[in-house]
Amino acid sequence: MATMTRANFAECAVSLNPTTGEELQLYPFESSGQIDSSLALIRSAFLGWSAVRIAERVLVIRRMAGVLRDRLEPMARMAALEMGKPVTQGRAEVEKCAALCEWYAENGEAMLSPEPTLVPGSAAYVHFRPLGPVLAVMPWNFPFWQVMRGAVAIILAGNTYVLKHAPNVMGCAYLLKAAWLEAGLPAGVFEVLNVTPGGVSQAIADDRIATVAVTGSVGAGRAIAAQAGAMLKKCVLELGGSDPFIVLADADVAEAVKAATMGRFQNTGQICIAAKRIIVEASIMEEFEIAFVDAVSSLSMGDPLDAEVYLGPMARYDLRDELDSQVKATVAQGARPLLGGDKIAGKGNFYEATVLSGVTPGMTSFDEEVFGPVASLISADDADHALMLANGSEFGLAGSLWTANSEVAQDLASRMVTGGVFINGYAASDPRVPIGGVKKSGFGRELSRFGIQEFCNTQTVWTNRRP
Repeated sequence: MATMTRANFAECAVSLNPTTGEELQLYPFESSGQIDSSLALIRSAFLGWSAVRIAERVLVIRRMAGVLRDRLEPMARMAALEMGKPVTQGRAEVEKCAALCEWYAENGEAMLSPEPTLVPGSAAYVHFRPLGPVLAVMPWNFPFWQVMRGAVAIILAGNTYVLKHAPNVMGCAYLLKAAWLEAGLPAGVFEVLNVTPGGVSQAIADDRIATVAVTGSVGAGRAIAAQAGAMLKKCVLELGGSDPFIVLADADVAEAVKAATMGRFQNTGQICIAAKRIIVEASIMEEFEIAFVDAVSSLSMGDPLDAEVYLGPMARYDLRDELDSQVKATVAQGARPLLGGDKIAGKGNFYEATVLSGVTPGMTSFDEEVFGPVASLISADDADHALMLANGSEFGLAGSLWTANSEVAQDLASRMVTGGVFINGYAASDPRVPIGGVKKSGFGRELSRFGIQEFCNTQTVWTNRRP
């Protein structure tokens, strides 16, 4: 990579170590001509890959699982260096990607098999054909999993996958590309575009891109969906979340506290699907608060390369500043900080593990997505009030609810306006079930059969039988 200076930052994606502030690497953005050449390669690769038998595609996906496990340590280290993910969590992320590959290798071919219809007296089937090159605009917080959870299904379906990754994790992007090539994927089937927003617009406007997938902020989703819509191209959007985590009075408080701690503070709280608004029935709020603060206080913070560390630095300085402003605003609006509530001085992009109590609708940490190690505790009068608070958000990604009453759980789940509901557990992504949201959390689904068929042309083939 050519040596560049800070004067060239506008021309480069910049990888900075959030633990030390050290500049790791500069990645020059591709020019318009380079983008055109990349799109030509991607389109050519699609014509070849879409003609490959599904069984042969499965073999590549299966090999990818082994390659990921072989490269687990350097990948986990790169995530720690580029965005501050604790290395033990980085290893788990790469292993999860490998397990995803194995699951789709085992089940994907059946999901792509033609399905008979209920049309009597005719041979009418639904086929799942590839759409073409898919442009994927992905975030930094799970630099491998966010990519792979869409890419595996997209590639298995016969499409090509074009990754525009977040600028601060380009090292992770190129590690993934190298892994796919080692697994035997033909060149051009998984490609990386290192481009500015203008480059994204150029790619969306190009007829060689068939559809667009975005995981990111509401603002990014709006902008990209508008451009794709103008070109009559399908979008799948997984945007922000402010997930409710309801704890009713009959819940196992100890288990709920343990789950809320992991569900909120894993990945230093930088997760779309996370227990951000913890809604607790008033009669057990004091008990919950004491146990929760104690659990959060015990989380170790420090260098993410240290295997004993649970909380690393936040990925970017601007995001830490934004989080701090949200916390300060919420306290000024009447919330009580039970723990933390400030940036940590000194080297590194660290923020205190924070618990805010007395949060109510209209406060910043209730109304906005809070992306970092901050939990908001909200008191509810009863189950119906808890549900009202849960649904009182512009987001609808996922939600959790804790109760010993299965009938109450199912009733609340049926009325929770989210893409997923997790009863007596915290929200998670798993290849066996779809993930996606409603309201401003986006639309479309990834994972499971819904995720693979999302990026297919669902084609009816109807053969009339003559007497």
